[in-house]
Amino acid sequence: MNKLLKSFGYAFAGIWSGFCTQRNMKIHVAVALLVIILGAIVSLTWTEWLILIVVICSVISLELINTAIEAAVDLLGPERHPLAKLAKDTAAGAVLVTAIGAVVIGFIIFLPKLLSL
Repeated sequence: MNKLLKSFGYAFAGIWSGFCTQRNMKIHVAVALLVIILGAIVSLTWTEWLILIVVICSVISLELINTAIEAAVDLLGPERHPLAKLAKDTAAGAVLVTAIGAVVIGFIIFLPKLLSL
């Protein structure tokens, strides 16, 4: 049980470290909080909440993975290498694709509700 608690501690430390050190993580969390507040204001359905939770968790998770990949690549050394660039750019691209998808889903969910106000 002690190992399990330690593993949760490490995971929360990773999340906190990502939030404290990554500007984009702070942006993702701020936008997520605004979406949650707006969702409460417009009274989202359970299905809409579930979709938003999955989307928010996906974007934040990918940002954490991107941070881990960047840190691992940087650990290998300061010199530039085409494969290091590929790893970093591809990881950042994954975050961007997911964030764009999140924005599209947000518009699909929120636009009709906001237009009906």
